[in-house]
Amino acid sequence: MINPPEICPACGEFVPENARACPSCGSTEETGWSEAGKADTLGIPRDDFDYESFIEEEFAKEPSKAPRLRWFWWLVSIILLISFLSLAFLHH
Repeated sequence: MINPPEICPACGEFVPENARACPSCGSTEETGWSEAGKADTLGIPRDDFDYESFIEEEFAKEPSKAPRLRWFWWLVSIILLISFLSLAFLHH
């Protein structure tokens, strides 16, 4: 029997030493306490981890919506300015 990990790889809860199953979710050696499961809880990349695709996916630039919004706010400000000036001249 492999000793259980300190933190359950299935649910993330604390597992007491020499426990046969996770008290929270019931995971056992057969359902997720393999050596790979223990390594996953450490946050260390696995041997098959592809760093280049991770960087590409993580830092992919999404198209900016700023140009569309910039024109919208310019239009709103011009309409408000015209409205304010119209009201100011009507009250004089």
